[in-house]
Amino acid sequence: MAEIDSRIIRICDAYERAVYEKDVEAFVGLYNSEARVFDAWEVWSYENAGERRKVVEDWFSSLGDERVRVTIDRIRTVVVHDLATLSARATYAAISAAGEELRAMQNRLTWVLGIEEGAWKIVHEHTSVPIGFKDLKGLLHPE
Repeated sequence: MAEIDSRIIRICDAYERAVYEKDVEAFVGLYNSEARVFDAWEVWSYENAGERRKVVEDWFSSLGDERVRVTIDRIRTVVVHDLATLSARATYAAISAAGEELRAMQNRLTWVLGIEEGAWKIVHEHTSVPIGFKDLKGLLHPE
């Protein structure tokens, strides 16, 4: 498999760090201001940074003294000039104030990235989970 562009690794690292630190500005700053996000939770889509910011603020504030450790792995990318795609597995683990993992879930993650001022920005995000045939429930731990 081809080596992954270091700028894409940096945006993955920045995403993981922003979530762990509950840094709304850093998190929202990873996205183009008009990014469309197809989230796996509740709402069909978010069409811009303003819509997304409120959800991120609510998410981070709902955590209390817990943190979320995100691990993005199984990364595959395609880069063509100033446009890139990333598909990956994202694991979200709740971490207690004492540093213990409390629970975790996995999403499938797809990003479309564009270059803005020399850095990749997320212009589209799609997260999903497979749905079980028998019970129609999301499979948050497929492996």
